Amino acid sequence: MQASEVPRAVAAAMSTASSLGLTADDAIVLHDSNKLTLRLLPCDVLARVAPVAHQVARFEIEIARRLAASGCPVAAVEPRVEPRVHERDGFVVTFWTYYEPVPPHEVPAAGYADALERLHAGMRRLDVPVPHFTDRVEQAQRLLANRDHTPALADADRELLSGTLRNLTRRIGERGGAEQVLHGEPHPGNLLTTKNGPLFIDFETCCRGPVEFDLAHAPEEVGEHCPGADPDVLRECRILVLAMITTWRWDRGDQFPDGRRLGTQWLGRIRAALDRNGLEGSVPRDRPS
Repeated sequence: MQASEVPRAVAAAMSTASSLGLTADDAIVLHDSNKLTLRLLPCDVLARVAPVAHQVARFEIEIARRLAASGCPVAAVEPRVEPRVHERDGFVVTFWTYYEPVPPHEVPAAGYADALERLHAGMRRLDVPVPHFTDRVEQAQRLLANRDHTPALADADRELLSGTLRNLTRRIGERGGAEQVLHGEPHPGNLLTTKNGPLFIDFETCCRGPVEFDLAHAPEEVGEHCPGADPDVLRECRILVLAMITTWRWDRGDQFPDGRRLGTQWLGRIRAALDRNGLEGSVPRDRPS
């Protein structure tokens, strides 16, 4: 969220909470990306705030409610208020249960894999319209095609990313594997360690695709505890996901901490992974990057 919007977003969350009978005298910023995540005190509620024009909060709440009802490892909406989206001063605000982090703060690989498997089992029972994972790849392709939005990206690197996205999307699709509803971004930042065990958050990125696409967001050792995953598809999905998140880092509006350095580093990882796995390169190796 733009820095200039943060004070208004915080005020919108606190005033909305107060109007619902929750005592909110203070707000602690826990995370700031496309939306603002706050811990409101003393009511101890998690508030998520996003601009009205850039949110899918209703969808996210509905998905989380359905998954929680079926016993999936997901963070719950706040039970003291009606589970709906609130609009105030150009923002949407949703309220969620706050979970105090417990050690270890990194979920062990076996526990991570088990939580993701249980999440996928619940998601297979969801009958909801969601985008296909290739729609998210296309979003990255559009960003690469718009030089005004990615002005610092060198031509060879732009070709590398675009070709990698195109080639791997085709390869994964040609395999014709089973697909289902997915979380979309079940990386460690979207997995909480709580006294109730690991719980997934942030369902705005739900999409349909092979489970390997989700697994590609998790640490590599998690895949060792998922014998049902196709190793070839998983390997290709890992490179595809890396190309996607590398593309985001070159967006001129990206606010990820140290994002440009990471984007440069990840370009090298993509080239190495393509070579190591004998996959199609996107640019000749003697061209500058």
